[in-house]
This record gives sequence, structure tokens and C-alpha cells, in this order.
Amino acid sequence: MERTSERHGDDYDARLRAADDVQHGEGREAEHSAEHDARHGDLTTGHGPIDLAPAADRLMRLIPLVEEDRLDDPTPCRGRTVRELLGHLLGLTLAFRAAAEKDLGPLTDTSPDGDGWPQATGDWPERLAERLPALVTAWYPEDAWRGSTRAGGLDLPAEAAGVVALGELVLHGWDLARALGQPYDCDEESTRLLGIYVEGFDPAGTPGMFAPAVDVAADAEPFDAVLARTGRDPAWERVAAGQAS
Repeated sequence: MERTSERHGDDYDARLRAADDVQHGEGREAEHSAEHDARHGDLTTGHGPIDLAPAADRLMRLIPLVEEDRLDDPTPCRGRTVRELLGHLLGLTLAFRAAAEKDLGPLTDTSPDGDGWPQATGDWPERLAERLPALVTAWYPEDAWRGSTRAGGLDLPAEAAGVVALGELVLHGWDLARALGQPYDCDEESTRLLGIYVEGFDPAGTPGMFAPAVDVAADAEPFDAVLARTGRDPAWERVAAGQAS
């Protein structure tokens, strides 16, 4: 297994733990910039059009909140447990990193869930905590977004694959947060981009991706509208049955 420090430096883990204590300047924007740098390094030049770091950061904060006795709890993904959702995230973080790096092969040529969603076992918190920053870094260069790549056995424009990766992190981040009874505040830019992304899908549902859209009020919050279009009930509570695929 590749150690995170091989991609981010030996002090990465210490900087990650201290991220929420770092303060540079005043205001929310300066605070977010400091946190971003603490988690992912100083990524200030030559980056692609979409930053996956905010979505990855939200997932990183949820990892220590997953207790052993919660792994078999339900999630908003119909019929999927927390353990299966985490197994899905472990696989997709590897697959979409390979797609970004144009490392075409077993990780990109087949669906990681071809035999059903795997179950997270063993040292899954450490593995996911390593794979999320590596995924962010892989999609940071402009070259990652150029040309074509492959994901799930499908050839597609690299830019489209990057948007799908963003969607996976955000939507399943929300799934995990809701399963744990935690709030999830999606950043404005990710919400905007995913609003454009999900509008391209049939409201009747897309097998293997989204369940039929859920009705929400016309004046619903933008992120609630995104969730609803993917078949997720924005009001889902962990005591309720799951609503999304």
C-alpha cells in the first residue's frame, strides 16, 4: 500500500490533524485556504477546472465518527449499509485516481462494484484517509482534465470523469453523513456544478446510478434539489428506510 507521505510529505498526517487549528488572515475564505493547504499541500498553480478538495475534506471529517457498532446501520442508498458504502468509497477512490492519471487497466476497465458493493473491513479508516487526498491530488493538474480516460469500463472525456468523481464524493459524503446523523453542508461551487451534472439524467431514474427523482418544493435549497434529482430524499433520517440507489 502506498503511504500518504509518499505523495504529500512526512508531516502530512500531523498537518491533517492540525488543519482545523490553522488560522491565516481573517474571514472564512482565508480559513478555508489554510485548511486546504494543510490537508492537501500548497496547490496554487496549474490546477484543473474543478477542485475536489472541499468534498474530500468533508468525507475526511466523517471517518473518525464511524463507530464499529454503526457499520451495519442503513444509509440513504437503498439496501446499502454503512459498511457497504465505505467499501464502495474505498473502491471508487482508487478507480477515479487511476482515471485521472490515465493509468488504464484493471482499476478503470471494470466496475469496482461488478459483484455488488464490497464491505469495508480491517483498517478501512486508514486506507480511506490515504486514498481521499491522493484522489484530490490526482485531479489537480490541468492534464488530468484533458483528453479521454476510462472509468467503469467506459471510455469518456476526462473532464466528464472528473465531474463524476466529484459527484461520487459529494453524494456519498451526504449519504454517510445522514447515516451517522450528521449535518452535511455542500460548498456553493460543488452544488452549482452538480446541479448542471444531474440535469443531464432522466428524472425517471438511471439504472446503476440514480433512482427516480424525488419531488421537492420549487423553492428548495439548491443542494436539496441536486439530492432529489439523484433519487435522494433530502429529509432522510437514519431511522427511515433508504431512498436512493
